[in-house]
Amino acid sequence: MKSKYSTIIYLTLTAITVVGGYFFLRYAYKISDSIPFAQEIILIVLGTVATILITALLLNKQTEVELQKEQKVRFLDLRSEVYMGLLDHIEQVMLKKTSAPEDAIKLQFFAHRLSLVAGPSLLEEFENFLKAYTEALSDSEVSPADSISINRALANLSIKIRHDLIGEQDATNGASLAKISKQVRENTEAAISGIKA
Repeated sequence: MKSKYSTIIYLTLTAITVVGGYFFLRYAYKISDSIPFAQEIILIVLGTVATILITALLLNKQTEVELQKEQKVRFLDLRSEVYMGLLDHIEQVMLKKTSAPEDAIKLQFFAHRLSLVAGPSLLEEFENFLKAYTEALSDSEVSPADSISINRALANLSIKIRHDLIGEQDATNGASLAKISKQVRENTEAAISGIKA
């Protein structure tokens, strides 16, 4: 809102300068025929004022674009931090092969953090993951079967996380979501085969 307001002010000032300058030039040309270099000085002053106004408008727009870009980068960093923290927490639970009440509380706070930064499809997939996770850890122990179940649910969640973070880049590079999803699931199944052995 503020940027539109300032843009309107700059455009109005530019229009006033151009219109006022036109009438001033017509008047100055008529009275300055006898004064040497008066017309040239008037043109220089008017050109300088118009240049200053146009430069201010362009710099204002450039600053606005840079601030939006910086805000997007910070938000991406925040999302990445939350997602990596969630994956690290799940990894710790899987390595301990047991789940304590503190782990459940930490997971609840990750759910709150995700609600701040994640998209709707990722939140839905996180809900699916939580169902598989709580079912697998109902006895607070991580058995090989529980690990397989959690890993499969985590693979689906990871696909959504990847899409949320770099989905636009994948689309730009020609990598389809279906192809990436298939590859992630195949990688997960390959890793699971090591658990079964």
